[in-house]
Formats: sequence, structure tokens, C-alpha cells
Amino acid sequence: MAIDRLRTALARRVDGALIGDWDLAPDPDRARPALTPAAVLIAVTREAEPQLLLTRRSTALRRHPGQIAFPGGRVDPGDTDAVAAALREAEEEVALDRRAVELLGTLDRYETGTGYAITPVVGLVPPGLVFTPQVSEVDAVFHVPFAFVIDPANHEVRTGEWQGRERRFYVIHSGDHEIWGATAGILVNLSRRLA
Repeated sequence: MAIDRLRTALARRVDGALIGDWDLAPDPDRARPALTPAAVLIAVTREAEPQLLLTRRSTALRRHPGQIAFPGGRVDPGDTDAVAAALREAEEEVALDRRAVELLGTLDRYETGTGYAITPVVGLVPPGLVFTPQVSEVDAVFHVPFAFVIDPANHEVRTGEWQGRERRFYVIHSGDHEIWGATAGILVNLSRRLA
């Protein structure tokens, strides 16, 4: 994928085409929770076959243990904005030096049923970087082919129960990795932006 295509897609706003957790499980009778600002870094390697950086969250974490995720988390009071939060979290979680990230832009906010308003920040990183997971938060750091995970042919919709209600959510399989929930939804949004 040409980097220029990614830049162009991020500069364009798309009305009504993006999804969030609530769109896959509409429930007009259920009150929406107050949303906590958060940010994630979608780090794409700058190479002929770009790769996407992902983590497997620690199984010891209370929230979302063992799930595949982008580096990221809550926007802290000391963060100037969502971009600063995403870069800080990537440094903390996987030791990705923020100076190595070439920022390309952001996607629209992704709202989750668990109460987060996530700003996905997209950046390019050089290939061959060595990552060191923060063991209290991250069990593993790995890459998946970027072209594969943004290909709509690889976006599966599943149904499951959460808090007593049926929910539909995206799943993307890449090798031994099952990407689902907000991470998969954000990738679907990026895929739609690139379409």
C-alpha cells in the first residue's frame, strides 16, 4: 500500500460510514455510559510489505486480559491531546520511542460499550525496531500484515452475549492471532476509510 494513499485517506472525513461498538449492538433503551477519553497508536512499518504492530494484553490485567490490542490507554491529565497520550502509552507499553513515529493523522473517535471514547492515531515506524513489553501490561508484541487486516474479505462478524444482551462484533484472524472487539472495529474503520 502506498503511504500517500494512507495519508490521503486520513485527511478525508467520512460521514456515517464508521462504526463503533454501539453500532454493532444498537439498544435504544439502554443508557449510554459516560465516556472516558482514550487513545491508541496504529503503528505501521514503513516497508514494501507494511506490518501492523499489535500487543497481547497481560492475562493478569483486570480489564480485557489476554486480548489483542494496539498500544494505548486513557488520556491522562498531563497529556496535551490524544496524540500525546497514544505516543506516551506506546513508550510505556512496548518501549516505542515517540521520536521514531511519523504521524499521519487520526481516525474518528471510536466509542466502546465499556465506556471509552478512543482516538486512533496512525503513524509510520521504521522496520526492524526492537520492542520491550512492559510485563505488567503486555504479554507479547508482534506484527501482522497490514494489507491482510484491512482487507474487508478478512472481516468476520460474530454474535455473542454480553451483559445479558446479544451483541455483534468484528473478528479478524491473522495467523494464530484472533483480533476482535474495539481493535478489530478500529481496523474495519481504517479499511473503510481506505476504500
